[in-house]
Amino acid sequence: MDAAHSPPRGRRPTTRVALVDSGVGLVAYADALLTLRPDLGLVLSMDPDHMPYGPRTPEQVRHLILESARACLPYEPDAVVVACNTASVHGLEALRAELEPRVPVIGTVPAIRPAARTGGPLAVWATRATAGSDYLRGLIDAFAAGIETHVVTANGLAEAIERGDVAGVGDCIREAAAATPPVRALVLGCTHYGLVADRIAAALGDVAIFDSPVPVARQTLRRLGLTPHPVASGTAAGGGVEVVLLSGRPGPLPEGMLAYPAGRRLGRAASSAPRALPSTGP
Repeated sequence: MDAAHSPPRGRRPTTRVALVDSGVGLVAYADALLTLRPDLGLVLSMDPDHMPYGPRTPEQVRHLILESARACLPYEPDAVVVACNTASVHGLEALRAELEPRVPVIGTVPAIRPAARTGGPLAVWATRATAGSDYLRGLIDAFAAGIETHVVTANGLAEAIERGDVAGVGDCIREAAAATPPVRALVLGCTHYGLVADRIAAALGDVAIFDSPVPVARQTLRRLGLTPHPVASGTAAGGGVEVVLLSGRPGPLPEGMLAYPAGRRLGRAASSAPRALPSTGP
């Protein structure tokens, strides 16, 4: 499943999108993009050397996500998706200042607004950095004012998901569920969490789960002037995962992502996609 070491680039897909995250949290977002536009070429930039971002300072997160995005630029992406809530909180403004308008940058926003339409009460599960951020408080104040809202730090959950640690994921979910009062809706405030949304739902019972991959994918297409165009199963689409970067180094897709259905779909997309080499410049 090595999507990085490759022969010279063949025909470039219509559009190439880079996704950046500390780890496999970007998997569901890449999967959503390929579901809506299977002809896209994807560059996946993860940062295993510095994952997790949750315990890091805002300055550290800003620096790391800038470095991850810069590593994608030789592959000439048409857009960059920050598939990480913590990085969006602390680094989105800096990324946009550096890359836009030449390269659109799309961030990840916890789905507070649609969750608030349930009338509440609602909870938000997040990493420590996101849970304590002014950004999240601003979203709650803007879209869930007057609605009972509980922010829960899901300690260790992103790290267990990254490792594909089934038992560890269960332990972290039980801990976070125990800290969550009865609610009608739960917002997943870390991109990793959606990979185990079924297990979270099972732990909480009759609760509506709100996540962001499809809305972020649709916003990315809008920024690129594209419309969704899924293809029938078995039809050649010409896109897929072209490049994987691990802390800036070309490498294979992480084995841990195969623990999740979206990760297995990306693995198949990587094995069938054309490969990309970095631009040598003018």
